Amino acid sequence: MVNPDTSALNLSRAIHLKQVSCQEVMQATLDRIARLNPQSNAIVSLQEPELLMAQARERDAQLARGESMGWMHGMPQAIKDLANAQGLRTTLGSPLMKDFVASEDGLMVQRTKAAGAIVIGKTNTPEFGLGSHTFNEVFGPTRNAWDPSKSAGGSSGGAAVALAQRLLPVADGSDFMGSLRNPAGWNHVFGLRPSQGRVPMSPAQDVFIAQLATEGPMARHVADLAMLLSVQAGAHPSSPLSLSDDPAVFAGTLDMDPKGQRIGWLGNLQGYLPMEEGVLDVCESALNSLSGMGCTVDEARLGMPPEQIWQAWLVWRQALVGPRIAPFLINPANRAHIKPEALWEHDQSLNLTGAQLMSASASRTRFYMSMLALFEKFDMLAIPVAQVWPFDVSQRWPQSVAGQSMDTYHRWMEVVIYATFAGLPSISVPAGFGENGLPMGLALIGKPQGDLALLKLAHAYEMANQEMINRRPPGV
Repeated sequence: MVNPDTSALNLSRAIHLKQVSCQEVMQATLDRIARLNPQSNAIVSLQEPELLMAQARERDAQLARGESMGWMHGMPQAIKDLANAQGLRTTLGSPLMKDFVASEDGLMVQRTKAAGAIVIGKTNTPEFGLGSHTFNEVFGPTRNAWDPSKSAGGSSGGAAVALAQRLLPVADGSDFMGSLRNPAGWNHVFGLRPSQGRVPMSPAQDVFIAQLATEGPMARHVADLAMLLSVQAGAHPSSPLSLSDDPAVFAGTLDMDPKGQRIGWLGNLQGYLPMEEGVLDVCESALNSLSGMGCTVDEARLGMPPEQIWQAWLVWRQALVGPRIAPFLINPANRAHIKPEALWEHDQSLNLTGAQLMSASASRTRFYMSMLALFEKFDMLAIPVAQVWPFDVSQRWPQSVAGQSMDTYHRWMEVVIYATFAGLPSISVPAGFGENGLPMGLALIGKPQGDLALLKLAHAYEMANQEMINRRPPGV
């Protein structure tokens, strides 16, 4: 009997002790997907059951011979539909890519398979991964695990919902503008945006300038999250700016005494960020838990005007996103098949100059230095993972927040840019639930390359809040 609530690490132990077979795990996974996925639409491009069961039988045969590929031996895994997995479609959520089948694995998938995972399919994502709402014209929308009438967030929305519904033991995702953190918060799981360079991405269009996006792990438990990071992380020659630290450190103990940890609460940046009612309240309840664990929590203020950070962010984002869309527009007829938000990013990028990018880079440098100054006072920073509650699944994006009009399709998620822009690690931890019954996440931001310290504090928080964190979505 496979318990769907079992942690990934405990599942791994059970498989290796032969308390449960890889075939039993695969069958239980396929049964849950058949029951729950038709409504949530979290997993797409699911492979044929016979093929998956054959791979599970081979994993069992390996164990019978005393052979193990790694801690993920026999674990079902679905890959976010922005990454290549050999023999599976990589649609990017775009009708222009709906028939593209990858001929080889991306680096992150290579490492996942080498650890023993069986790739069963993909997890759904917005078109080109743009926007924190998972819907596209290829597969349709992914629905929130806690309320199917609401958005799952994004762009790792399919991954977050698959975790919340116990369709996967762990999941991969990627994060440019909160894409690992926002859906984690909206589906009551953990999502880590690693430090810049921690998880190398290959293949990549550019390996020197395009460092704002990163792949990373998601899980229901921090120890599982850290273990998946130990698989994904590690330097690679194809990624010259990747970090050379030994990723095995993330497979070690996460135990720590949180007493004395100094947490800087950014909140809504002294009223700059509009937030829906109840968001701050739920996040502050999570902060109270940290205080009860012996942490000190004090107000923190960014060292430069947030609007300057946003304007520099816009330049960087358009400079990096525009060239991703450009190849699809070599044929002008393709404009009709690309969502307007992606076209806006591309068209805005056409007007950028090198001088503008360098000016934005100088602003980004000033912002990074201001974050370093904050970390002289604090060990971690904290901020809500979203400014709004999960919204109606039929809505493209919030046009206004708390009565304030949003001037871009992503302005409503401005709260997530600070860790990204500074290249800092950030983890979304479940903060609790609003009066509407929907989950919200609290983002903890660590010091430069401080992924392990961040994971240890998140683990201590999880241990202190197990009853809340172990809540399951309705019908799961």
